[in-house]
Amino acid sequence: MRRRALGFVAGLGAVLLAAGCGTGGAAHGHPDVANGQKLFTGSAQCAGCHTLAAAGSSGTIGPNLDDAFRADRKQGFDQATIEDVVLDQIRLGSGSVSNGTPMPAGLVKGQNALDVAAYVASVAGTGNAAPTNPASLGTDGKKIFQGECAGCHTLAAAGTSGTIGPNLDQLKPKQATVVHQVTNGGAVMPAFKGKLSAAQIQAVASYVASHAGT
Repeated sequence: MRRRALGFVAGLGAVLLAAGCGTGGAAHGHPDVANGQKLFTGSAQCAGCHTLAAAGSSGTIGPNLDDAFRADRKQGFDQATIEDVVLDQIRLGSGSVSNGTPMPAGLVKGQNALDVAAYVASVAGTGNAAPTNPASLGTDGKKIFQGECAGCHTLAAAGTSGTIGPNLDQLKPKQATVVHQVTNGGAVMPAFKGKLSAAQIQAVASYVASHAGT
């Protein structure tokens, strides 16, 4: 399936995938999506070369990552497949891109490479806009969820279909459970204590608990 994804995207001229797949091995472990986002927009310098709406980046040196994976998502390729493709490209680099500058191999390595791949796979081609300032979301639980949680979780009431984290419609968590998870994080989910206020955490927890599975 991963090879089909590569063939499909490469057929559209996505240079990102031109090096092929399968040589670097599949993504494993427990990626930190929040760290991947920080690396993508910061030290890894991905944002300067690539367009990715969720990161607020509009680079044109390399392929537009939203365009590269949007069609794959419509075709039904799963997130793990996209993650493996991105990880292979990070490891291998690429030949010349639009301005003749190649993407170096191994810009990030090890766990950081897994994190960046997981982040890109969670948001590329989803149509999610760049994250907003949490303070601007007030205590509207739906807005907070769509601004901070949409890339990772499925919740029909919020119109989201992320697959990094649990499907909340299936899980139907209680409010206290959501408060604890949002506050402290866990597994690949970052802790939002300090990023969201206590009132915002209560608001988004109440929203999730009352709308999950409805």
